[in-house]
Amino acid sequence: MKQNSILPAASPAPHGQTWNPDAYAANGRFVANLASSVVALLNPQPGERILDLGCGDGVLTETLAATGAILTGVDSSPTMVAAARTRSIRSGFIIDQHRAEDLPYQARFDAVFSNAALHWIPATRQPTALAAIRRALRPSGRFVAEMGGHGNIAAIRVALQTTLARYHIDAEAAAASFFPSPATYTRLLQQAGFTVNSIELIPRPTPLPAGMEAWLSTFRTGVLDRLHPQDRANAIAETVALLRPVLRDAEGNWFADYSRLRFHATAS
Repeated sequence: MKQNSILPAASPAPHGQTWNPDAYAANGRFVANLASSVVALLNPQPGERILDLGCGDGVLTETLAATGAILTGVDSSPTMVAAARTRSIRSGFIIDQHRAEDLPYQARFDAVFSNAALHWIPATRQPTALAAIRRALRPSGRFVAEMGGHGNIAAIRVALQTTLARYHIDAEAAAASFFPSPATYTRLLQQAGFTVNSIELIPRPTPLPAGMEAWLSTFRTGVLDRLHPQDRANAIAETVALLRPVLRDAEGNWFADYSRLRFHATAS
C-alpha cells in the first residue's frame, strides 16, 4: 500500500498562506474588482494620508491613489511587495513590507484601509495587529475594512479538512485563517481603542471564472504545499470532487461561498 507523504522533517512545512503574484493576477483579481462597496465606505479624499494594509500586488492601492489621496501600501509577503513596488513606480505611492502587528507608524495616517487581508492574521495575533493599526492612526482617524467573516468559505474548508485528514494534516490549523462574527470583531476593535460606527456580515457567493482548482491553487497554497506534488494534485482533485455538487451550477459555473465582514471604526 502506498504511504501518504508530507514534507520531510528537514523541510519545515509552510504555515499560513504564501503568494504567487502571477497566479493571484490570473485567478484572484475578483478580490480587487469586488471592493467598490468598501472603497465607497472609506470615501478617500484628495490629500488624505491613507495606509492600505495588506495591499497585495498594489492594484487597489493604485485605484485609491487615483482619488488624490496619498497612499502607503504595506504587505508582509515579499513577492507581493515586489509586484506592488513595480506598480508604484508609475503611480507614485509608497510600498513598505511589514506584518500588521509590526507596523512602525505613529499617528501618521488619516485612515487605514484593508480589503481581504485581515483574515490572514491568526486569532492569537489579532489584538497586537489592531493595537498597531490604532497607533498608526491620527486622533479620530478611521479604520475601514472588509475581511472574511463567520461562515466564510465554509464548504471549501470542510472539504479540505475531510480530504487532508488522511494525509494527517489539519487544514484549519495549517491555514491559520480567522473569520470572526460581528460581535467578536466589535469586541476586539473596542479593546484596541476603536469606536465601531458600523459592522455587518454580508453573504456573497462569488463567481470563480477560472474554476475551483485554480482557486485552491491560489488561495490555499499554505495548506496544499505541505504535500508532495503527486499527493497535492490528488488532494486538489478529491476536494474539487467533494465541492462539485454544492458549488458548481448546472451550467458548469463555479462559485465560492464567501461571507464578508465589513466595518467602519474610528480611533477613540
